Amino acid sequence: MRASTRLIWTVTVLVLAAVSEAVFPLPYIPFLPGSHNRKLGKQEGGKKAGGRRRGGEEAQTNWPGKWELFLPNSGVSAMHAILMPVINQVQFYDATIWRISQIKLPPGVPCHVVDPKINRVDCWAHSVLVDINTGALKPLSLTTDTWCSSGGLTINGTLVSTGGYGGGANTARYLAACPNCQWIEYPQALAAKRWYSTQASLADGKFFVIGGRDALNYEYIPEEGQNNKKLYDSLLLKQTDDPDENNLYPFVWLNTDGNLFIFANNRSVLLSPKTNQVIKEFPQLPGGTRNYPGSGSSALLPIQLYMNNAKVIPADVLVCGGSKQDAYNRAGKKDFEPALQDCARLSINSGKPRWKIEMMPTPRVMSDTVILPNGDVILVNGAKRGCSGWGYGKDPAFAPILYKPRGKRGKRFKELAGSTIPRMYHSIAIALPDGKVLVGGSNTNDGYRYNVEFPTELRVEKFSPPYLDPALANMRPKIVINGTPKQIKYGNIFKVKVELDQKDVTKENLKAHMLAPSFTTHSISMNMRMLLLGVANVNPAGGNSFEIEAAAPPSGNLAPPGYYLLFAVYKGVPSIGEWIQIV
Repeated sequence: MRASTRLIWTVTVLVLAAVSEAVFPLPYIPFLPGSHNRKLGKQEGGKKAGGRRRGGEEAQTNWPGKWELFLPNSGVSAMHAILMPVINQVQFYDATIWRISQIKLPPGVPCHVVDPKINRVDCWAHSVLVDINTGALKPLSLTTDTWCSSGGLTINGTLVSTGGYGGGANTARYLAACPNCQWIEYPQALAAKRWYSTQASLADGKFFVIGGRDALNYEYIPEEGQNNKKLYDSLLLKQTDDPDENNLYPFVWLNTDGNLFIFANNRSVLLSPKTNQVIKEFPQLPGGTRNYPGSGSSALLPIQLYMNNAKVIPADVLVCGGSKQDAYNRAGKKDFEPALQDCARLSINSGKPRWKIEMMPTPRVMSDTVILPNGDVILVNGAKRGCSGWGYGKDPAFAPILYKPRGKRGKRFKELAGSTIPRMYHSIAIALPDGKVLVGGSNTNDGYRYNVEFPTELRVEKFSPPYLDPALANMRPKIVINGTPKQIKYGNIFKVKVELDQKDVTKENLKAHMLAPSFTTHSISMNMRMLLLGVANVNPAGGNSFEIEAAAPPSGNLAPPGYYLLFAVYKGVPSIGEWIQIV
């Protein structure tokens, strides 16, 4: 009798769990050679992949956030954006093919000669540095076309931009992080034309670039000034290339084991950059397409580290929104289908990975996913119908959505205060050191046009997330610059000195986070990465000061070498971030 009762209870609990969590376990679908599943080792304290992070309670607020107009005219429509380390300036650039912007090249900078036969020149700037505090603009000269390109930062903070359109498609460009630096361009650096491709940082700080229109392959970016000649075919891209493409700008995330998670259209694999072999396949994600022009968005969720880490460190990938498989074709006929409303999460180091599905408050396509300093995620920009393309999106998504990765299933999403500016195709969003989100761009037009449904947008906004509620201001830590290192080494213990006027300060509620700046374009945030560092102790340091004893990430698999924003976070309220370099 006891055994049968126990069986009934067990079956009931399993049924309720399956219904409430909307988990979609999918069959293993072999389609690439040399694939196998890996077993996941136990995490410290028995913590499983995707489990809730240990720590103190978060400060509570119902404040929905706040929008502010930061810049009335950015000069260049922000099709691409990245925060440059140390100098705290954001690089915006668009496409040189239009031969127009709203800011001229500075005096003394020669105009770009477009056609020497007819003496046609372009004197407009297509790249600007924007001071994130003052809004001051510095126009820069670009000669190769950056339309729909990719990018990332080197260990020294230099921006490496790859690909683009036409004569820019094989180009690698370099812009160092200094106030007076200029672009250096190498038009033949890449072996294939890279238009709508994705660039990813590897564990050693080098770069991998994959895909692009008619480029169903990948390559490794050579050292500056050299040209690459070697290509590697991608069977994943070949098998996910449908009539509407839907596999451009694939999502690429460096896994905690040093391999690359690659998602295209609705399928994904784990690729070894050492052997160039696919070592793991993942279940197909149902519902539609997630990559350009379907244009969902993705994030590698914050990686939890400890003082003593397990051999296999969990990593969760989030994929949200997108469109149906034929959305691009339909939009061309003025039939704008509703975007996808689901948000899927996958523990890629699990022994039996499966997509776990939740529903967002609203459908979204062309949204930007941003990891916030406290480890939450915000989805901002985009539309509720259609897909990417010139005039192919309708019904702007004005309100951001907050996603709390450590929240309970079914309670992770919250809609926040909305903007009044449509941010459609070619919009951007990036996290800033002060905890705000910089939002710009939107150009659904082939050129700079204003007398249309969605004009070329040059206004730039800042959004303050809920943790910047004025009522929480006294809970905000302040990093003491001269009490915190500027550079750390892998695996070392280092101290972060903070000022905080609170009595209840412990290692359970005062944390240290590291955020890598993302290169953002076309709803993809390349190399966006957050490490939740292991904390040994939080010690009083006199007055209202404390020292966090934190452990640097153990290897480049967890954090590629380079610059990160370091945040102290008290009960979910972050400090202003300070630059720190890991080598």
